[in-house]
Amino acid sequence: MTEQTFSNYIGGSWTPVENATANINPSDTSDVIGHYATANLEDVAQAIEAARSAFGAWSQSGLEQRKAALDKIGDELIARKDELGELLSREEGKPLAEGVGEVARAGQFFQYFGAEVLRQMGETAASVRPGVDVEVSREPLGVIGIVTPWNFPTAVGAWKIAPALAFGNAVVFKPAEIVPASAWALTEIISRSGLPDGTFNLVMGPGSRVGDALTRSPDVDAVSFTGSVAVGRQIALNAVEHMARVQLEMGSKNALVVLNDADLDVAVQCAINGAYFGTGQKCTASSRLVVEDGIHDAFVDKMISTMRGLVVDHALKPGTQIGPVVDQRQLDQNLSYMKIGSDEGAELVQGGDLPTRDTDGYFMTPALYINTSNTMRINREEVFGPLACVIRVSDYDEALSVSNDSDFGLTAGIITNSLARAAHFKRHSQSGCVMVNLPTAGTDYHVPFGGRKASSYGPREQGQYAKEFYTVIKTSYSQPY
Repeated sequence: MTEQTFSNYIGGSWTPVENATANINPSDTSDVIGHYATANLEDVAQAIEAARSAFGAWSQSGLEQRKAALDKIGDELIARKDELGELLSREEGKPLAEGVGEVARAGQFFQYFGAEVLRQMGETAASVRPGVDVEVSREPLGVIGIVTPWNFPTAVGAWKIAPALAFGNAVVFKPAEIVPASAWALTEIISRSGLPDGTFNLVMGPGSRVGDALTRSPDVDAVSFTGSVAVGRQIALNAVEHMARVQLEMGSKNALVVLNDADLDVAVQCAINGAYFGTGQKCTASSRLVVEDGIHDAFVDKMISTMRGLVVDHALKPGTQIGPVVDQRQLDQNLSYMKIGSDEGAELVQGGDLPTRDTDGYFMTPALYINTSNTMRINREEVFGPLACVIRVSDYDEALSVSNDSDFGLTAGIITNSLARAAHFKRHSQSGCVMVNLPTAGTDYHVPFGGRKASSYGPREQGQYAKEFYTVIKTSYSQPY
């Protein structure tokens, strides 16, 4: 397969490539997908300047112009979901069906926010002063820096870019360095959507240089970031220097509670899906399985037997259920946490092997630990891999307490046939998203997404709530003659 070199996109043009990085397929490390440009500091500055120059016209653009652009992007993503889903799976490692589904969902984000363009309604109010009218409206914020992770290279970009453009902002997009192909493909579609030059810009490269320069710029009005807690905190510090708005989606350590009255098949299916699909590389993954004593042994036995049947292989191979870990660094991190777990006294009952396949890749079988406590590091720190721990509890009250005993609070789930327990859990779970008899991984695009504690900072993403971040409120007073 011929290797190509792919450029950054700045001010409506594909820029010359001075330095590029190879994009390696984690299912087959001999497969180089292409070489992708590494932006320098001048590139970042030019992209920000282009966005700043374009913002004025785009912020005043007609609603139908914005809607048409977003619809065109969304329609093409959905029409090309098989092709682009294969590219996504090839570079990130998730099974083909998941890659195709992610691209289709990304298209739905653009279609949804295309419709939201037409729902930009203001408010009127009576003044406390006779004869004075009050109008409350929303206006575009300005230049938005968007920094995305590698685990959902198309979807996360889409759910940030689409509302930013819909509400009249200009964008500088910095995707994760190890998955540039999906970002480049999305950019290529956006480049043909009819947006004015400079409204959308792509700068690829390492976060330590490209992302840092973007988030430190005083000409960037807001930064939307998804990634680690450490990087998120640094971005917040960078942004506050020039009083930029920040939206941060960061780490997690999600709990799935399984009560004695749970349907065992549902419990195991939700745990497998939430903990291991996507190779456990999801911020919504069920890494803590909090199981009531009466169902504990049966749950563990069924988990083990089900996990033994999971197919771990090349992401594009038919029948694959779990693809490789994204790269060697992530694999090393997973293995280091397995050692930590063993040193802490946790018992590995299934998986954790590095299987050999037809191609050289970063393959790892899903790992399950039992006899763990909520004080162990493997239950406190985010692993971001196919590793889950069972925590045995005596009753519902202890399960709720363990679930909430975390520095994070993104998602939480409960498997139960009790409406009372489900209602109580929804009310008292200290997380941003709660699932009942569903995997903790999996959310809809038309409702808000985000967490609490160290998981999130700033306004929610997705749905109508996205406007809280991407717009600024103006209150106008007038008195007719």
